[in-house]
Amino acid sequence: MLYPYIKSLHLIFVVTWFAGLFYIPRLFIYHIEAWQKPSPDREILSDQLKLMTKRLWYIITWPSAILCTLFAIWLLILMPAWLQQPWMHVKLAFVALLFVYHFKCHQIFKQLQRDEVKYTSKFMRIWNEVATLVLFAVVFLVVLKSAFNWIYGIVGIFALMILLMLGIRWYKKVRDKNPNA
Repeated sequence: MLYPYIKSLHLIFVVTWFAGLFYIPRLFIYHIEAWQKPSPDREILSDQLKLMTKRLWYIITWPSAILCTLFAIWLLILMPAWLQQPWMHVKLAFVALLFVYHFKCHQIFKQLQRDEVKYTSKFMRIWNEVATLVLFAVVFLVVLKSAFNWIYGIVGIFALMILLMLGIRWYKKVRDKNPNA
């Protein structure tokens, strides 16, 4: 009887967690690019971006990750047979990868809060796509409920990565021609 409510809450927090993970690298890009501006713009933008990232990270992203995980554990308690299925093992591996990504974002967040810029905006644009790849993999696994043929899966993920990289390069060209884009 609780299952549909727990699943709904899990999905809501999956969405909000991913929203945070999609937006935080974008704020990192803006923060890194703000450091290339002259004073006082650099300090004004940096202070504003620190506040925005802090609010996003601690008010949306972290709570969503925790609640998503708690509801996922609850679902697994309600449906223990899922743990016997190969697709769930693969999904949990991708979720573990997502947590690695989340913790790395947290490390970058802390560095930028201390005004330590260790990455380029180009790196961050590529980094921003990691969560997208994990999302694609997890959604297909959950919907198909199959650890589908890995040859097709790997080819599909690489094709998606190539398309994302081409999109990043295209956007850079557009942006270089028109800095306001």
